[in-house]
Amino acid sequence: MYENRNELVEESDMGPKRRLITDTFKVVKRAKKEQKKDKEPTAQEKKEPEPLPLTQREQDLLELRQFDLDWRYGPCTGISRLQRWERAELHGLKPPQTVRELLLGRGEETEYTHSLWHDLPL
Repeated sequence: MYENRNELVEESDMGPKRRLITDTFKVVKRAKKEQKKDKEPTAQEKKEPEPLPLTQREQDLLELRQFDLDWRYGPCTGISRLQRWERAELHGLKPPQTVRELLLGRGEETEYTHSLWHDLPL
């Protein structure tokens, strides 16, 4: 009968003492791998470089890209951003006034007047 899980005691009718598999094969401990997973990142790994502040031009172009990606103001292929803004205003969709101000303030710069997909063949 068994007295302990790790220790076998011979029974009278079973014959010779049976051995555990751990008597033959060495026990492999996996604690080190688990510790590596649980290890907290070092200060260098935690510290990410702070993003550089956006210039005014980058902020303006980001706002115009958001306008291009907003489907509520209708499709933007084949027309300029200002035409799209005016069409949305005509249909009562209330496009952002800041977009119109950006477009009128920059004149004929193609980065401002044309949508994201202007250069793509359709």
